[in-house]
Amino acid sequence: MPPTNMNSNPLDELDDAVAAAAFRRLVRHLRHRHDAQNIDLMGLAGFCRNCLADWIRDAGYEGDKPAARELIHGMPQDEWKATRQSPATQDQLDRMEASVAKNEGAKTAAE
Repeated sequence: MPPTNMNSNPLDELDDAVAAAAFRRLVRHLRHRHDAQNIDLMGLAGFCRNCLADWIRDAGYEGDKPAARELIHGMPQDEWKATRQSPATQDQLDRMEASVAKNEGAKTAAE
């Protein structure tokens, strides 16, 4: 039996095809659930559709920021904002700020 790497993360062992299928399913789910506002996703989980667009660019997607956001949103971001996005309340902004502050530990763990 080969030695176990104590620093390995089981997520890193997930087959890329399986991970890609799960990612696409998540994106399709978020496209369908446009009632789940980005500001609410940020307030609860510290990420949103725009973060996913940034992450695919970080992972090697060659498109620019608007192209990545269109890929994730399923339409140009300006159209998304005009047809799907509601104005943020102060409470939503406050929750987002508190949630995003928790992300620093996640960034370190991912690197």
